[in-house]
Order: sequence, then structure tokens, then C-alpha cells
Amino acid sequence: MILLVVGIVLVLAIIAGGLYFWNLMNKPLYKPGSLRAGNYLRAPLAPPAQTETGDFWQVEPDIQLHHFATGDGRNVLVLHGGPGQPYVEPWPGLAALTEDYRFHYYDQRGAGQSTRPIDTFDSRNFSANASTLEETLGLSAQLADIERIRQILGEEKLIIIGHSFGAFQAALYAAEFPENVEALVLVTPAPMLLMPMEGPDLFETVEKGLPTEMQEDYQAWYKAYFDFGNIFTRSEEELVELNESFARYFVAATEGEEGDRAGNPRPGGWMVHAMYLSMGRKHDYRPAMEVIAAPVLVIHAADDFQSEEASRTYVEAIPHAQFTVIDDAGHAVFYDQPGKFGEILTEFLP
Repeated sequence: MILLVVGIVLVLAIIAGGLYFWNLMNKPLYKPGSLRAGNYLRAPLAPPAQTETGDFWQVEPDIQLHHFATGDGRNVLVLHGGPGQPYVEPWPGLAALTEDYRFHYYDQRGAGQSTRPIDTFDSRNFSANASTLEETLGLSAQLADIERIRQILGEEKLIIIGHSFGAFQAALYAAEFPENVEALVLVTPAPMLLMPMEGPDLFETVEKGLPTEMQEDYQAWYKAYFDFGNIFTRSEEELVELNESFARYFVAATEGEEGDRAGNPRPGGWMVHAMYLSMGRKHDYRPAMEVIAAPVLVIHAADDFQSEEASRTYVEAIPHAQFTVIDDAGHAVFYDQPGKFGEILTEFLP
């Protein structure tokens, strides 16, 4: 009888633990407006004094962001996608605009050559570790960095171009600090304003596009990649390897759509999973977009793996947003149709 009672107690404890874990995963850690409220901020929004004169911005005392720039004129900040997949070369689609604009590319914290502040976790406390990730590498930290970069560049209002997941981040920043944005270009934006999203997500789309001989390996990778129950047993290097594997699957599924042209450096590790925890399994950021007053251009690529309907979710959520489609181009539209891409931005940018 005692063993039966103990068994029941253990089962109930396991169920309760599972429900607690599931509830944590469902709720987004980042909520629009949280930066203004000072939530998940490990350092002030005002950046420290810039001691580096070279290729790094000092955004926190222990966080440096690698960056490079091309062109002369008005400052424009370019946000890479992935998450955690920086660029090492300027976009060909912006080459025609470099006489009037200076385009700043940077590796978001936790990716590329920027600071990777977390290697491993000693604790297995999921809630505490998730909070640490959010304030160190999550959406809260990344959006705070954009605000710090604005101040480092000395701009009252930023012009921002975001690609894919970077476009999603750019929209969130514009919703968080609408008074600090002059213009916003969202290039093939990741359809993540609402989750769960309608239709297949990126990982389902990649799986459908893979050749048969890669399906089994991909399914094993997917299981390991989203094993959040054991996520805090992993290291930065292990997560980097998982993200590098996904890049290979993505290229195979999209027939090398971005391929080596993007010249992607070492991807993020903890930074990428911090984004998933930031968003949670369920959120609706669309109402937050209503405060965006700056001109917004959403660019969809006709041959992108994500649908036109998915890109239009941004147009429906952001007041007065413009929408354009570039034919004969995939997700990296600025590589596939650089001339057309440049023409459209020349007409749009202030």
C-alpha cells in the first residue's frame, strides 16, 4: 500500500513537473514594452564609453559587437537573420546606394565574432536559466543593443533594414521605440508576429524540401535540436554545431538558395535558443505594431520558401506599411536581384 501511494505521488510529481515545463515554454519571455519597463536588462540602455576605434562596438562592459560598414552618407543599420547567421560581406543589392548611405552590418551578440557570454550552465533550474538567457542573449538583449547602437552612431532616429529574423527584430524595435525610427525596411520578414503560425513553419518546410536520403538524419537532428528538457546540459559549442547542421539542411532543401554567397561566419549557439525561449510557443505581437509611425516597406521574394501571405502579416499589422514583390528571387533577394532591390530602396529610403 505504501509503495502504491509513493508511486502515485511520483507520477503526480512528474505530471506536475511536465505541466510546469510546458507552461514555461508556452509563455513568451519578451513582451513589447518590457525594455521601457526595465525588464530583463542587465545593463543600462545608454552604452558605455567607446574605447575601441576598430571593428567593435562596446554595448555593455563585457559585450562587444563586431561590425563593418560600407558607403558614405546617412547611417543605415542592417540586421542579419538566422537567428544567429551574420554576414561577412556587404549586400550586392545595396551597392548602388553607397554614395548616399553608410550601411552598418554587425554580428548580433552571441554570434559571429561578437561576444559569446555564455558557455555552459551549472544549474538545471529551467526558469532561472531561461531568465539569464533572456537578459544576456534573448530578444530583450538584442533590441537593447539596437538602441545602444543608435546612440553610438549619434542618430536621433535610425534607418533600419532587417532581413528574415532580423526583420522581425527590426519591427519589434520599432514597436518598442517608435520615436527612434525614421524608416524601416523588412526584407522577406520571418512570419513570427503570431505563434503558433498558420501553415507550415520553417522546419517543416525544410523537411519537405530535403531529398529522401536526408530525411532520417534530419528527423534525428530535429529531435536533438528541440530537446528543451535537456537544453541546459549543453554547451555553446554543441549548440553551434546543431545550428551549423541546420544551415546545411536549409541549403539542401532550398537548392542552395543562399549557399556560400552569404559567406556566413560561425553561427550563434545559445543566442539562437535564447530567441526561441524569448518568443515562447504562443504569442501575438501584432497589436504592438500599431504604434509604428515611421514609413515601412515590406519586401517579399516571389520564389521564397515562405508564402506571400506570410510576409503580408506585417503589412496587415503595421499602419501604412507598403508592400512589394520582387520576381525571380528567393529568400536572399538582395543577392538574386540586386539591381531591382537597389532600385526599390532608392525610391523608398529618405
